[in-house]
Amino acid sequence: MKKLLRKAQAKPLKQVAALPFRIGADGRIEVLLITSRDTGRWIIPKGWPMIGRKAHRAAEREAFEEAGLKGQIAADPVGWYRYDKRLDRGLALPCKVRVYPLRVEVQHERWPERGQRTLRWFRPEEAARLVHEDELQRLLAVFAPPPLDGRA
Repeated sequence: MKKLLRKAQAKPLKQVAALPFRIGADGRIEVLLITSRDTGRWIIPKGWPMIGRKAHRAAEREAFEEAGLKGQIAADPVGWYRYDKRLDRGLALPCKVRVYPLRVEVQHERWPERGQRTLRWFRPEEAARLVHEDELQRLLAVFAPPPLDGRA
């Protein structure tokens, strides 16, 4: 833990996130937010990079574990945001999160963290008002899906 704290003090720790989206019945973009397990605030699926996986593939895995989502993930991030990850005993680690858009094709009925989170689809501008991180708010407010190019 001490090594992790020293590393985080030098520069923010890196995380990856998926920004799940779909086109609603009315043709407008919707994004999925989930609740965090500890505080219940609205977030997007995120986690630590995974050894042996590219960053966007790790974000894709987090989207499945935390929300049961499968789809097409972009290899390039649409942006990033910073936040402080709260740990036990009141410690906080500064993190920088790269965000990869995930066009949702399937939302499974069962997934690893199913009973631990609430999921809900929102218009991007509404989702921006619900998240706490300023940079994530800005990213959501201007989100436009990338074209599908088959690179992911």
